[in-house]
Amino acid sequence: MDKETLIKKWLNDALTPAEKEEFEQGEDFVWYQSILSNAKYFKASHVSEPKSFEDFKSIYSTGNSNSKTLSWFRPLLRIASVVVIAFAVYFSFFYNNLIQVQTLASQKTTLVLPDQSKVTLNADSEVEYNENDWDNHRRLNLEGEAYFKVAKGKTFDVITSQGIVTVVGTEFNIKQRHNYFEVQCFEGIVNVTSGDISKQLLAGDTYRLLKNKFSQDRTTHLEPQWIQNKSTFKIVPFKSVIDEVERQFDIEIMVENVNTERLFTGGFLHNNIENALLSITQPMDLTYKTNASNQVVIYGNKK
Repeated sequence: MDKETLIKKWLNDALTPAEKEEFEQGEDFVWYQSILSNAKYFKASHVSEPKSFEDFKSIYSTGNSNSKTLSWFRPLLRIASVVVIAFAVYFSFFYNNLIQVQTLASQKTTLVLPDQSKVTLNADSEVEYNENDWDNHRRLNLEGEAYFKVAKGKTFDVITSQGIVTVVGTEFNIKQRHNYFEVQCFEGIVNVTSGDISKQLLAGDTYRLLKNKFSQDRTTHLEPQWIQNKSTFKIVPFKSVIDEVERQFDIEIMVENVNTERLFTGGFLHNNIENALLSITQPMDLTYKTNASNQVVIYGNKK
């Protein structure tokens, strides 16, 4: 007999002795029993849906006094109680303990995870993880850029919109911005999965996915340069460089007669906006003008 039929018969007190013995020996029996045991403590006022369900029960009971109908309806009420309690427990456990940390433009921050792993967020980035479930699943979601120092232990997963990075204990950096995805491994081994591509990175390896095109490179640095308040780029579209300047200085940059898809190699420091603008415009033979406290226009040379 399948599990669903057994559960229905158990809720209706219709199991034979043999079926009851089989059901109670199942690995989920204790869980089912605990939910029903605690159902009597559940109050409909705690969530909105059960209140409507209580109204429905009252209307149904008033309009259907037939004992046969009530006998049929009673197990449904027990099933509904199980569903309501399971629903409430799920959301209470998973959502009340969801930790979110976010940085704004020009901000950086470091957080310590429950296993003492450390995550440093670059500007305009966000991580999210479940604190209660951390011992079972070392897993978090990332939007933006972050540097990880992962404590040894179970598998550690970082999930982004463009790929999943899996490690055990290592140091690595993930940058996920729009159509740009980059993973740098500084220590240990990192497994990267992005679509149909799966790569294993060793210390010094860099994985990059730009506009759905994969490339692999090497780095000699021991940690990402932005940790030292310096952004560096190697053969990336100028638009990505502009975006990073905007994040680090909380400004708006507009362009006139500039090919933002032109490739750029270089970098800028985060401590001075004027020096940063010079660092990205001079190598590209561009000029700029500051129109307001947080607005800059970059000009190309008309030919």
